[in-house]
Amino acid sequence: MADAMSWIEKAGLVLGMIIFMEGFAWATHRWVMHGIGWGWHRSHHEPHQGAWEKNDLYAIVFSVVVMGLFTAGWWWEPLWWAALGITGYGAIYAFVHDMLVHQRFGYRWVPRRGYFKRLHQAHRLHHAVKTRENGVSFGFLFAPDPVRLKARLRERAEP
Repeated sequence: MADAMSWIEKAGLVLGMIIFMEGFAWATHRWVMHGIGWGWHRSHHEPHQGAWEKNDLYAIVFSVVVMGLFTAGWWWEPLWWAALGITGYGAIYAFVHDMLVHQRFGYRWVPRRGYFKRLHQAHRLHHAVKTRENGVSFGFLFAPDPVRLKARLRERAEP
């Protein structure tokens, strides 16, 4: 590698990628998963048996991309640190979405106040819609006000 990155550049890239990934995840969730990729994502909005659902294929696809970035990072260091940021976002996502909101893998905690309660409510309101259209709250770490989300759902339900 040519010039090694400083620790501040590495930390900035990791943190920047975590922030970037929330926007990327929102757009992917809104336009891919609730669009052309609904065939996989539908399983996440329906009751299912077992620990796994077809929607988990997205995690496999994303992890393959990140493994490619880690590998390419051996030749261009910023890609390695970007991949680490994406992996950090993935870990946060797994905790917040899979464990906290959907209580997968035996994790049982329902937040009663604060940020995690708002996040939990916003995602539950997302799941109030069982189709690919008219959904709300497509992000994972940014939680819109549940009162506003409920109002938007009511507006969309009325003819």
